[in-house]
Amino acid sequence: MHALSLRRLAVVCALAGCAALVAALLAGAGPADADLSGRIAKGQDRAAQLRAAVAAESRRIRSSARGLARAQTRLRRLQSELAANEAQLASVEAALVRARARLTRLVSRQRRATDAVRENLVAAYRDPPPDIVSVIISARGFTDLLEKAEFLKRVARQNARTMDAARRSRAAVTRQAGRLAAMQSRQQAITARIERRRDRAQAVERALLDERARRLAGRDAQRAALRRIQRELAALRRRQARTARAGIRTSPGGVAQPPPGAPQAVRLVMAAANAIAGLPYLYGGGHAGFKDTAYDCSGSISYALAAAGLVSAPMASGGFMTWGESGPGKWITIYTNPGHMFMVVAGWRFDTTALRGGPTRWTRTMRSTAGFLARHPPGL
Repeated sequence: MHALSLRRLAVVCALAGCAALVAALLAGAGPADADLSGRIAKGQDRAAQLRAAVAAESRRIRSSARGLARAQTRLRRLQSELAANEAQLASVEAALVRARARLTRLVSRQRRATDAVRENLVAAYRDPPPDIVSVIISARGFTDLLEKAEFLKRVARQNARTMDAARRSRAAVTRQAGRLAAMQSRQQAITARIERRRDRAQAVERALLDERARRLAGRDAQRAALRRIQRELAALRRRQARTARAGIRTSPGGVAQPPPGAPQAVRLVMAAANAIAGLPYLYGGGHAGFKDTAYDCSGSISYALAAAGLVSAPMASGGFMTWGESGPGKWITIYTNPGHMFMVVAGWRFDTTALRGGPTRWTRTMRSTAGFLARHPPGL
């Protein structure tokens, strides 16, 4: 009777200690500590995605750099063409200056020739030249006749030269004006071509530089995100290593075996559960620390999950009601309520009630989940 009282006292003390521990765990544990392996898996996936994105951006940057180099080569060629066109334009402009000066001289010459023709016509009207009969009659001898006839010829030749000069100067002015107009049109065409080529080259270079700057900024942001993810992964792995050093044993060759292709986290959970599956049930067992000689429902499940880093400290069944994500998982599902919990891993049920009918917590037989809340670790 005395031994029975001591036993009950020990149970009461254990319950009191368990209640205090549960309160502390509920206050300190949270989702961030409850899914280490899931978070590591997600972080690794995200890091892989970022590495792929950085590599893709680097390829695109190299491609845009090659495009920029081609554009710069094209720009240099256009600039060379522009220099040739500008030299051509300078030559045309110099020719225009000379052509305008010549046109001015031709116009002046035409004006003088026209004035001379006009003066000759006026003089002829006012003082008509004598005809040949009058010259002969008025001549004072044969010598005088010859001199007057020669004078008349010289006057006629001079008038003819004056008229020819006026016609030639007018034709020269017309031709020079046409050449000047053609030069001006050529000058305008060259100027327009220069502007178009310069604008096109500058637009190509500006667009490529903007694209390269944008891609460099995007790659830098992705690299920063990758470094952040890698730091978080390193911290999570350190936490997982600390959990592994907490005395969690595993038994890969136990009753329950993971199916082919099961994730490593599932294999660890099943191996750890195998290691304690046959230990006796003790209310509050496994809550003072992961290493114990007997476990209750939540203590044994905490032990198994801790092997994969899914929890960092033992948790009570009530704490598991907000752990992980809602609903059944693909590989691991926790069924919990304030009074009891069990889990299903790859089709195996891990439940302390199975000890009533056999030597292990593992069973292939399912039970009703009415009254239980289903939760699962992220990604599993």
